[in-house]
Amino acid sequence: MAFYLKHQMPPLLVARNQPPVSIRITNQNKISRYFIGRQKRNYSAAGLQPVSCYGGRHVVTLIPGEGVGEEMANHVEKIFDKLNIPVDFEKVELTSSSTEEELQNAVMAVQRNRVALKGNIATAVNDPRLSLNVRLRQNLGLFANIVHGKSIPGIPTKHVGVDIIVIRENTEGEYSLLEHENIPGVVESLKVITREKSYQIAKFAFLYAKKNGRRKVTAVHKANIMKLGDGLFLECCQEVALGFPEIEFNSMIVDNTAMQLVANPQQFDVMVMPNLYGNIVNNIVAGLIGGAGLVPGVNLGQHCALYEVGTRGSAVHEAHESADQANPTAYILASALMIKHLGLDTDGTLLRAATQSVLSDHRIQTRDIGGSASTSQVVDAIVSVAWNTQQILRNESKQNKPQTLF
Repeated sequence: MAFYLKHQMPPLLVARNQPPVSIRITNQNKISRYFIGRQKRNYSAAGLQPVSCYGGRHVVTLIPGEGVGEEMANHVEKIFDKLNIPVDFEKVELTSSSTEEELQNAVMAVQRNRVALKGNIATAVNDPRLSLNVRLRQNLGLFANIVHGKSIPGIPTKHVGVDIIVIRENTEGEYSLLEHENIPGVVESLKVITREKSYQIAKFAFLYAKKNGRRKVTAVHKANIMKLGDGLFLECCQEVALGFPEIEFNSMIVDNTAMQLVANPQQFDVMVMPNLYGNIVNNIVAGLIGGAGLVPGVNLGQHCALYEVGTRGSAVHEAHESADQANPTAYILASALMIKHLGLDTDGTLLRAATQSVLSDHRIQTRDIGGSASTSQVVDAIVSVAWNTQQILRNESKQNKPQTLF
């Protein structure tokens, strides 16, 4: 017995209870393996409630944002349509000039669908209003930001073998949005650290490490100076670590962390830290593997998940580039992570594999990582590789024999 993911052609035929299919992606120099099995819908993995799904199709809130966000959103929609990925987008406009009502409409849309894909929203230094990015995360209770920085073969970098998970507390710290001027020329900016949030993010980091086969967690702090605030965060991490004896734990002062990252990044595995440090470390890790255009990220809460690029400021800054020049990799990889979160493991793995093949095997790359291709050329190449793989998978489901691709 078999079923189709979507009624349009070309469908991907997947048999129920079919064993995983081994797909080999090759070029003259290397073989990469990806294991693609039948579609699975497992919402308990992230501790989230089931997402919106009607007639076998998922509904996801799409917030293009600003800068290149609209362009990237259009490319993602194109990819999903060409590959017949069963996801429909509910588009919500939210920009730096949006009103409070528009912000709340966006919040309700994400709460309704439980999953969102988002571009960045600019926060100008001279704008007195509070950051909409921060307020959106706080309103949705997205307490954990996860960024995976992993070296991509074919991308020229100083370091190879980088594979770092950065887990950032997402709702308090320096981003508590509590500032006031006591008297003219004297400003107090409050950094709020609570036991509840610190313990929550520490436990999340260790559970993540355990579930994903990671061996080490590093807590990043400045407790030597901020003895109460960062001291409390470090104390919570130490307490949680006692419950996971199988996972190595260490701590590191944030300024030393920055130096160690650029000198010897391979020493890090999973890193957990308060809000501001996470923002800085995310950008360093992105630089280590080739730049802001390569790193996806996700913000998780108890009820919602919001996917975006790993370095949140890059999308707006890239808006100054000419049209069709920005690197779409981070947006596409974020959408691949989102698909897997929806339980569509086959589609998510396929999209990520095709993206990595285009960058590494076919060397179709944008200018920021040394190539000359346009955004559209990269996207078209990813669609082509993924679509061809779908056809081979379709035949594979009938023959049940491994195939060598590319």
